Amino acid sequence: MRTVIRTPNAPPAIGPYSQAIVNGEFVFCSGQIPLDPTTGEVVAGGIQEQTHQVLKNLRAVLEAAGSGLEHVVKTTVFLKSMNDFAAMNAVYATYFADAPPARSTVEVARLPRDVLVEIECIARTKLV
Repeated sequence: MRTVIRTPNAPPAIGPYSQAIVNGEFVFCSGQIPLDPTTGEVVAGGIQEQTHQVLKNLRAVLEAAGSGLEHVVKTTVFLKSMNDFAAMNAVYATYFADAPPARSTVEVARLPRDVLVEIECIARTKLV
């Protein structure tokens, strides 16, 4: 069974995609960028502030899907610059302190709205 997830607690999709899809025991979250869900604007600051907002957005989508960051099994981090890796990683580690998920991190030429970071994830549902 495939369920579309939508929550006002995270930015709406800015294209033809869903915030997340629940399929069976997994939640597949689309990439989140550092948009404030209230204003729709990119949060002020650098990579640390942007990483915090991205992870807050992911947490909101996961909670709407009946899951949470503690159920994440895989993330993919897209960085505008690998020079930001250490600063992003320091913030990321605070959200995944115990048993962090598998992860890939890649540098990309450009991200939507010219942000510095985007993160997508796959998580288990709480029901499993």
